Amino acid sequence: MTVSTRNVLLLGGLGVVGAGALSLPRSEVEAKSASRLSAAEMPKPFQSAFVKPPVLASDKVEVDPADGKPVNYYTLTEKAAMASILPRLQTPILGYNGIFPGPTISLDQGTKAVVRVRNQLPATHPNDGHVLSTSTHLHGSASLPQFDGYASDVTHTGFFKDYHYPNFQPARTLWYHDHGVHFTAQNAYSGLAAQYHMHDPLERQLLPQGDFDVPLIISDAMFAANGALGYDDNTHSGLWGDVILVNGKPWPVMKVQKRIYRFRVLNCSISRSVRLTLSTGDPLIIVGTDGGLIPTPQKVANYRHGGAERYEVLIDFRKYKTGQRIEMRNLSNPNNVDYDFTNKVMAFDVTDEPVNTGDPTWNTVPAQLAPGNEVMALTEKQATKVRKFRVKRNDVTNMWTIDDDSWQDVIASGYKKAAAEVDLNAVEVWEIENKSGGWFHPVHIHLVDFKILSRNGKAPFPQELGPKDVVYVGESETVRLLMKFGPHRGRYMVHCHNLPHEDHDMMVQFRVGLKEDDNDPNDPMTAALPQWDG
Repeated sequence: MTVSTRNVLLLGGLGVVGAGALSLPRSEVEAKSASRLSAAEMPKPFQSAFVKPPVLASDKVEVDPADGKPVNYYTLTEKAAMASILPRLQTPILGYNGIFPGPTISLDQGTKAVVRVRNQLPATHPNDGHVLSTSTHLHGSASLPQFDGYASDVTHTGFFKDYHYPNFQPARTLWYHDHGVHFTAQNAYSGLAAQYHMHDPLERQLLPQGDFDVPLIISDAMFAANGALGYDDNTHSGLWGDVILVNGKPWPVMKVQKRIYRFRVLNCSISRSVRLTLSTGDPLIIVGTDGGLIPTPQKVANYRHGGAERYEVLIDFRKYKTGQRIEMRNLSNPNNVDYDFTNKVMAFDVTDEPVNTGDPTWNTVPAQLAPGNEVMALTEKQATKVRKFRVKRNDVTNMWTIDDDSWQDVIASGYKKAAAEVDLNAVEVWEIENKSGGWFHPVHIHLVDFKILSRNGKAPFPQELGPKDVVYVGESETVRLLMKFGPHRGRYMVHCHNLPHEDHDMMVQFRVGLKEDDNDPNDPMTAALPQWDG
């Protein structure tokens, strides 16, 4: 089936589901456009200036009397607002502190955080009417279950919840986003997403900092004629917009000095994967994955990047001429929907601004980064069990499942049903198979970092040679993962990060160090209840 213009009616509002939605594997669909903007209002590549999200200031800093460690206190307010994304039209969003992306939280390893998330959103979604209850997940954090953004642990409008984050893990790029049950896709797409950076002494010594440590939050969107976000997830298959955003701006241009920069690249598209490359053909140097620094840098000409994955990338601008433009491009992957300009991401314009050569990171790519990483040091011989899972679509119910289980089954069981019970500190191999046809699935396992052992019996890709918490499970692929379960006991989720798949209903849970009827002091539904924000 081919559509030369989008046969979906975008009715003009945030979260509106299009009529005539398609449920075909994505490779069978070609399209020219998704947005219903006029030609005058449609943004064009490389017309917007690059912006970095602001860094969130702490409300106060205290010392935890139990261990003497500092604690930073922050406040985030979820609210409806207007954003300047398009050239002239304003776009309604849902944002942390009213902006998209939300503010970056940046702190040092060992500094704990208490983040108060206030739900000041409208009671219901202004267009499709779903209740705007939220659950905040700090993706990449080994948080206790009650602070992990358990999907059904929601905070209603007019309430707040204090999330406690231990921040003991090695330096890494995390991100926080809404995880509210059955509406994660629409809420995150509407703007509830941001980065969270954790530093440590090794990372600060080896990699660029400050102005040269740059978050890139890549997403895609489609727009209604009035500038609002359109929403069409093709009968829960996925949403592919025709406008690529970086930090909330369409195809922006960043001015760069002639030095090495570090980019923290997050794909926060709710469905689209990307394959990033440079227009010059020069390599991207991978120095970090979801769980932090990799043992040794990996040079790649391009790499596959699924939803929710984070890759830290060095780009060396030293050899380019003043005024030269370098484009970051998207070669795409099977089963995306690609439009006229989704092959472009952003551009870099090289300036003659003086470089501080006293900063040793300006011209240095470390030979080694984190050779002693605990996760990467795990060996398959340590594993005491191998578990096998299959991600798939049930064509009868139009539901996405892991094996034959779904989050609906978890809810129906009173939140007891678990796809796995693992011992605290156990090392296991999890094998995930995808035979669902025309879909890929970025699978996220909460709590743990894992090591990718193999993909279809072969070595993982070079960019994957570091600790991960999301694995791209491509079409007809089987991946084998090695992980150690801890440090907390309790219930955690596993789900597809194509968020319409998660919402309908490709998510299960596992238990660490608990049996089904054990007393659970960290029950995510009861251990830390939201409070009235009166």
